[in-house]
Amino acid sequence: MSKDIFNTIDLNLLRIFLVVFQEKNTRKAAERLFVTQPAVSQNLKKLRHFFNDELFIKVPEGLQPTPKAEQIAAKITPSLNDLQSSLNELEEFDPFTQKKKVRIAFAPQVMISLSGTFILELKARAPKLEVEIVNWSTTTFSEIENGQLLLGVSYSYSRIPKHIRELELIKLTGCCAVRQEHPLNTASAKPEAFSDFELASLFIPGWSEDLPIAAKELNAMSLPYKVGFRSAYPMAIVDVIHKTDMFFATSDLFPFDAYPYLRRLDIDSEDIELIYPLNSYFHQRNSNDPLTQWLNQLLIEELEIVRHKPKTA
Repeated sequence: MSKDIFNTIDLNLLRIFLVVFQEKNTRKAAERLFVTQPAVSQNLKKLRHFFNDELFIKVPEGLQPTPKAEQIAAKITPSLNDLQSSLNELEEFDPFTQKKKVRIAFAPQVMISLSGTFILELKARAPKLEVEIVNWSTTTFSEIENGQLLLGVSYSYSRIPKHIRELELIKLTGCCAVRQEHPLNTASAKPEAFSDFELASLFIPGWSEDLPIAAKELNAMSLPYKVGFRSAYPMAIVDVIHKTDMFFATSDLFPFDAYPYLRRLDIDSEDIELIYPLNSYFHQRNSNDPLTQWLNQLLIEELEIVRHKPKTA
């Protein structure tokens, strides 16, 4: 029965052998391998024993490979070079060459504010990447866990599944959106002033299902409130506040520039927390995935651009 070389040799010895073969000098080989010269010599001794051949003969110019060494080098060089290239490619992520299909979930306010510009930039930088944007839902976390979704973007959750990781993308500032002719015709208003008008609110699974966040804030201040309209669809909210005196509690991410018939109305209060994070959620197995990291960085860049666009007064 022939000797099974592959399963009996230390593959690291072959790497050392190839460097010695290329350098024809143990000192130079040691420098390339970042080890000592005695360590190279000791490994050469193991190789000589394994192949039952001298492999290298000392000559005035350095080391001369034996016919057996030349035969080994000819056989392993292409394979080791391919292995080296393959391993190095793991660190050379290029979004332009990615051909994967990925799904990303956006919370409703993110969907209306970011999806268009994000997809345009994504197509420019990663034209071969097929991306599907879906609405955040009650099953988003489980879909991230089972691999149906690569990541999701939403607000902070007090509890998330064990294997889900979160990354803060940006801090948002709370504000309100109202129609241009709204009776509250100042740049900002006290919370008490909002109690005179009905609230239009987004229904976000797992985050504001029971009661709108704005309603909770008014209730905590013992201020009256009335929820006039709720929807999971941002465009329905936009249409309602455009045609009524309802107000929409949103953030500085809202694309006011896209809706000239709406304006921003800030909240003048030290009792309400107006700064809150927007997070990316992904499975822990993708924490070091180059594509996941690149998408998160792109999201951060695009969120900053959208937030700093000129807002209609």
